[in-house]
Amino acid sequence: MRRGLWDRETVAILLVAAYLPLALIWIWFEGGDAALSLLLILLILAIWQLVFLLLRAQAPSLSAVATALAIAMLAPRELGPLPLILGVSFGAVMGELVFGGWGRNVVNPSSVALAFLGFGFPGFDWPEILLPVAWAAIPAALIGITLGVMPGPVILGAALAGAGGLALGLDLGEVLPAASVVLVLLVGDPVTSAATALGRWLNGVVYALLVTLFATGWSGAAPVQIAVSAALLASLAAPLLDEAAIALWRAQRRRRHGRP
Repeated sequence: MRRGLWDRETVAILLVAAYLPLALIWIWFEGGDAALSLLLILLILAIWQLVFLLLRAQAPSLSAVATALAIAMLAPRELGPLPLILGVSFGAVMGELVFGGWGRNVVNPSSVALAFLGFGFPGFDWPEILLPVAWAAIPAALIGITLGVMPGPVILGAALAGAGGLALGLDLGEVLPAASVVLVLLVGDPVTSAATALGRWLNGVVYALLVTLFATGWSGAAPVQIAVSAALLASLAAPLLDEAAIALWRAQRRRRHGRP
């Protein structure tokens, strides 16, 4: 798990640092309520990390800051404390902590929490992602890719596929701000995205295709709801994409060398 300075906590710290431009712009436009919501979610996550520390000697992680930011930015509004506590707890425990903590989880805990809140409390409105907040996702992605803590092919694959959809004349303008923020916060997670080179490109493309499909065929869905649903399905598809990439590599190797 450790190799010099590069352990999973180093990655978590750098990931949080990459998210800073996005977080600051969001708090600037949303105000004090946004900051309080972020602090409440952080408190809930800290309590669960303490519980698992005491029960399983499982070390806490600063990745909770990234999880809290994603949930605070994307969760349905006006939920109230109890639904929020239930959703954050479900996402943290079932999406991450039961697998051994961040770095070992299969799906992003934020995606699990947001899906729980969206489907469990459908009467609440999803947030609207303002354009300045969406633009702030670009420097966050550039910082993350430069630091090596965000998978560049995933981000670029989604961006190229989305640009292709726009070039074909598809009406994606309304969903683009939410899709951009979700791409950086959820799909670009270095743990739950694809691990192979080809798989990462496909992972980004699959996310963009799902966003396009939902945006054009899911009547009445909010842009954030569309993007979060696409992110969850894309992360579930990541292992399959990696398996396909490895199978293709093996087939090419057999053709080239005449042996498995």
